[in-house]
Amino acid sequence: MLREIIEIDEELCIGCGNCVPNCHQGALQVIDGKCRLISDLFCEGLGACVGHCPTGAMTIEKREAVAYDELEVMERMSAGGPNVIRAHLEHLEQHKQDAYLAQAHAYLEEHGIAVPRAAALHAHQGGGHGGRHGGGGGGCPGSRARSIGLAVADAPSTPAANVNGQGASSELRQWPIQLHLVPPHAPYFQGADVLLAADCTAFAVGAFHQDFLRGKALAIACPKLDQGQEAYIAKLVSLIDDARINTLTVMIMEVPCCGGLIRIAQEACASAQRKVPVKQVVLSLEGKIIHEDWVVV
Repeated sequence: MLREIIEIDEELCIGCGNCVPNCHQGALQVIDGKCRLISDLFCEGLGACVGHCPTGAMTIEKREAVAYDELEVMERMSAGGPNVIRAHLEHLEQHKQDAYLAQAHAYLEEHGIAVPRAAALHAHQGGGHGGRHGGGGGGCPGSRARSIGLAVADAPSTPAANVNGQGASSELRQWPIQLHLVPPHAPYFQGADVLLAADCTAFAVGAFHQDFLRGKALAIACPKLDQGQEAYIAKLVSLIDDARINTLTVMIMEVPCCGGLIRIAQEACASAQRKVPVKQVVLSLEGKIIHEDWVVV
């Protein structure tokens, strides 16, 4: 994918290593007397390291590169202990990378790793919650991944009112559901049929749970308002390649801005190593299906 990433001019680089400790993702190493970007995967392209180069060898350029993966970075950071984790979280906060910060906190929660004290304080004070949907999870217990078991009585084969006549039963099988927060390694995503739904769709169609959600793992997103959509592509690639999902159904509204969710899914499919069938479901504002078809990716 095309994105911003660090470039190093080897002729100007003197191998001083000043930049290395200022890359909190661990993407830089001095090898054979020159600083090297060891993996595109770990470089988020913010350029915190650039100002520490005495020779001007480091620049930020836009080029084809593997998508940055915050979960892979957190796996590396967690091995370094609480001080390393805290420095990384504060780095993300300082650069207002709310989407990545939400993913980092979700990773810590999922793996039972305590949030370092200073970073936890920032999260409770709102430091990790800036931006619409960009960092909604923070470090709160509500972002911890969990499966929701449906009893037989709660999962009828046909839509039906519950015993109190108050409406049909929920078909939600997991938490969280926001695409920034869902963990691809969670058991409910492994080999699953996944529904990627635009936020508004569940409110537009009355039988959302029975007609579309039943039997599927869920992720929701808004292609118009959500921040960090590059992270969405990386998350979907991980669902395809790592969780090895079976199918992906993308459900959107008829409004033009909603089409961005299809484009995100198509770009993720193009970047993934595996191929999965992708279905597009487009709803009218009245909740009717305008068209439903498999798309070429």
